[in-house]
Amino acid sequence: MPSFLLLEPMRRALDLARIAADWGEVPVGAVVVKDGAIVAEGHNRPRESHDPTAHAEIVAIRAAAAKLGNERLDGCDLYVTLEPCAMCAGAIAHARIARLYYGADDPKGGAVAHGPRVFAQPTIHHRPEIYDGIGAGEAAILLRDFFAARR
Repeated sequence: MPSFLLLEPMRRALDLARIAADWGEVPVGAVVVKDGAIVAEGHNRPRESHDPTAHAEIVAIRAAAAKLGNERLDGCDLYVTLEPCAMCAGAIAHARIARLYYGADDPKGGAVAHGPRVFAQPTIHHRPEIYDGIGAGEAAILLRDFFAARR
């Protein structure tokens, strides 16, 4: 796969994470890609929407499902700036996302490489291909700066 297909979606996800931070939300952004094109995007919105499920991944997955007219996002990839939590990992599995690309690790709340390791469980019905560390440095700086400003 050409590198620009990997970089451009994560660049957009990082831009969305900055928008989330500007809104006072934890800076996480996500985009859904199908056939090399971004079909949907989202950023964290739980505070703004008064919805604890409004994580960037969920917002992007819902938008992609609506746009594509299908709850199964077969052939779609998800780029997200932070390792998904258990809720988002479950949504990724249910949506049948083909490939998950994420930036920064989340040792405290992540559920892909940390915590419950959702996709390693024998009961999970769908496991995407997983690529971590994409844009990790920039994503980690955004998170670190966001939380430092609130202390």
